[in-house]
Amino acid sequence: MEKLVELKSVKAFHRKKQILKGVDISVQKGEFVYLIGKTGSGKSSVLKVLYKEMDIAEGEGEVVGLNLKKLRYSQVHKLRRQLGVVFQDFQLLPDRSIEENLLFVMQSTGWRDKKAMKNHAKITLEQVNLPDILDKYPHQLSGGQQQKVAIARAMINSPKVILADEPTGNLDPESSHEIMNLLSVISKGGTAIIMATHDMDLVENYPGRVLKCEEGLISEVQPSVYE
Repeated sequence: MEKLVELKSVKAFHRKKQILKGVDISVQKGEFVYLIGKTGSGKSSVLKVLYKEMDIAEGEGEVVGLNLKKLRYSQVHKLRRQLGVVFQDFQLLPDRSIEENLLFVMQSTGWRDKKAMKNHAKITLEQVNLPDILDKYPHQLSGGQQQKVAIARAMINSPKVILADEPTGNLDPESSHEIMNLLSVISKGGTAIIMATHDMDLVENYPGRVLKCEEGLISEVQPSVYE
């Protein structure tokens, strides 16, 4: 099995405060991994380390074959091309159509053929069950639909890993289950999913490895021992 993510004894700081105190994680191709824990426990910080928004102070980190400590900021695009990131608040560009939101990501990651880009955007939206919204704007969509677009954006470059930070946090239960079903299908296709969440109902209903963040450390927990 292909190892896509590995952190070894990782320590990280934010404004001189230690956030991660020696984190170890290993994630294989196609795995679905939950990061659970209270607000401030380090869940989002782990994701930020993985997409190089937070530096590793001590320890080692590798994502999709790239050494996080040695990766210069001028090379971060090489990492992010192979990662998809989904946020709680969608982070779609409000003044651009859904098609333009997807094309923007494609242009910034090296796509040049406009016809191929438009076709790929259409196919990717069909994969998240939103075939007819290319010309709509984010404010015209429900929260669940906007999050599906955010997942389509994360999928646009066929990433090996998707990082999802509380992707159901702003959604009603029905939309949350739609998003989870979608992420489960993506995972079964071989993409590793690492999802930070506080929604234990979802963790119980959708199988995956569970890692608990607590005071800057991570431990693996059995499905019956979430609290």
